[in-house]
Amino acid sequence: MNRCNNPDHPHCTVWVMPGDSTCTHGHPQASASNEAPLPSAAPIPAPAAPRPHLHPHLHISGFDPRAAGGRQVLKLELRGMPLDAAAGVTLLASSRLQLENGERHSFTRTVRGEWLPVFLEFSSRGLEHGQYRIELELHSRAQAAARTWIATLLILAPRADASLHDIHQTFLATHKNVRVHADDASIARLKARTGGGALDIDLRATNAGIAHLDLDNEGGGKIDLGFSSIAWDEDLLEIDVPEQAAQHPCPAGTACLVHDAAHGPPHSPRYLRLFALDECVIGRNEPGAIDADIRLMHHGESGLVLEGLTRRISSRHALLRRGREGFEIEDVSRYGLLVDGAWPGKHAPTPLRPGMRIELTASIPGVAVLEVTAVLPNGILLHRLDAGMEHEAFYVMDAERKLEAAPRLAALGLPLLFHRDGGFWHLDPRSGVETALSPTVNTAGLSGWPQGARFAARPYPEHRKGPATLVLRQERAAQDRRAAGA
Repeated sequence: MNRCNNPDHPHCTVWVMPGDSTCTHGHPQASASNEAPLPSAAPIPAPAAPRPHLHPHLHISGFDPRAAGGRQVLKLELRGMPLDAAAGVTLLASSRLQLENGERHSFTRTVRGEWLPVFLEFSSRGLEHGQYRIELELHSRAQAAARTWIATLLILAPRADASLHDIHQTFLATHKNVRVHADDASIARLKARTGGGALDIDLRATNAGIAHLDLDNEGGGKIDLGFSSIAWDEDLLEIDVPEQAAQHPCPAGTACLVHDAAHGPPHSPRYLRLFALDECVIGRNEPGAIDADIRLMHHGESGLVLEGLTRRISSRHALLRRGREGFEIEDVSRYGLLVDGAWPGKHAPTPLRPGMRIELTASIPGVAVLEVTAVLPNGILLHRLDAGMEHEAFYVMDAERKLEAAPRLAALGLPLLFHRDGGFWHLDPRSGVETALSPTVNTAGLSGWPQGARFAARPYPEHRKGPATLVLRQERAAQDRRAAGA
């Protein structure tokens, strides 16, 4: 089997079977008549193996585009990493696809220098057919230097009734650089006639290549074929990481300000949850919840309710982020939400203004109700208006943005907080002194800090053993109060 040798098309690299007068693209072959016929039992030589990558890249395997709407597992193998990389590389993945096992993973290097693979589980259930991105970030925090690589995977979610031919054509259109030796998202077509005899064929498809094999079985015998799942190599692009002027003693993008119930101000939330994220996912609070950042539960007369109306809050109910016109909210749920009593529509971002009322869900009132208390220069403040008013409030702020002035916070009895250098800070309104917050900082000496309040480096410090334990503890406390009253 030779490549196309038409002198008018020197860039054509299609494989041509001996005896064929033209290649797959229709180019006439000058020496086709001089080639000897293919022996019936002789194996067809396979294309040469691709040259190994000498730079950092990911080898992705296990992708099956025919599994529309189901769960899939991608095997990510890290190769070609530099010697100065850390022994553990953090992988951050984000996508509109449902990442089943979370967004944070780790590559671990063995004593022989090999990297253990990472398995990325995802599902396209409930999503429209089309192409979806999986954004990957790899962070190496070695002592010598910090290095970061990025890559973008394009995953095809086909229609449920799509044929295998349609899937292949769409996949080829997604991955460019088509070369017909079935390497790097290309396709190799091979026609062979068995004639009732034995024919050994070794046809390889690597790096997302697809092999198209057409057998004309005149003898009517049995033909056994086996095809592996699609695999390809994705180059990792290293980006410059700006050095921070100072390193925060307690790096965190989420935290919580906890008020002591005995010393806290009356009718104030016990937990002020802090988020310094580009986008916050509002969803249901349940054991093992990993999709939501702001996790809500329904509050009844006796406290938090794990089941019941809490199930009317989706695991990914709404997105809260800063848009062009300020902070906005977008409904991505099954049950909907109301903004000032009106449903904005699904996937329709709505700008938020002070005093707006947000209700989850749209069909049942009172499941979880939030109010936009204040829109600040560096964030937005949300308080609950339902039975959980004294339980929690939410402060979503811009990451790496200093707070210059916020008299609205002082009027609400809240300290001036902002996020910078990877962590949270407190601003003294009188002296202008900035204090890096960590669980070990003595908050009693901070001006404007509420009495009996402490800083926790996680947004839900009360969930040490999950929200179910918290609900049981609160139910027992409510029973004790009822018994004492009787």
